[in-house]
Amino acid sequence: MLVQAIQFATEMHKGQVRKYTGEPYVEHPIAVADLVEEYLDTNDYSDEDIVYAMVVAVLHDTVEDTVATIETIAEIFGKEVAKGVWFLTKAPDFVGVRAERKALCRAKLAAAPRIIQIIKTFDMKHNSLSIEEYDPKFWDLFQKETDSLLSAMKTTEIF
Repeated sequence: MLVQAIQFATEMHKGQVRKYTGEPYVEHPIAVADLVEEYLDTNDYSDEDIVYAMVVAVLHDTVEDTVATIETIAEIFGKEVAKGVWFLTKAPDFVGVRAERKALCRAKLAAAPRIIQIIKTFDMKHNSLSIEEYDPKFWDLFQKETDSLLSAMKTTEIF
């Protein structure tokens, strides 16, 4: 299923590039999946949990950034994977201002299963690398929002 997720994410993110680095966008979710795998493997998670987490990590931005829907994810990868992706999909812009959307995401992720919280933590960690280097003006806000989310998820020890 992991190979299928990578193929799906690659197709969905085709033509997209990372904001600061210009690298193909799909490299980000794959990098997050690699970080998650390493963490889960060293913390004695089962092989089944590791594969599940890697699939969700690879797909985590497809609904947010492409034409893919949660329903499509459920049809192809199953309801549990779709649920994981749903937890990691931010609230759409029409929901309200940034602070309102961030509050909704905090509440959703605070209620998420631990493995989803771990994926989100490594997503933010990977994002932080390019933001700190390329966007120092945004860095302070990003760091504040990240700290708030890590605290809500109780994953500050990972970051």
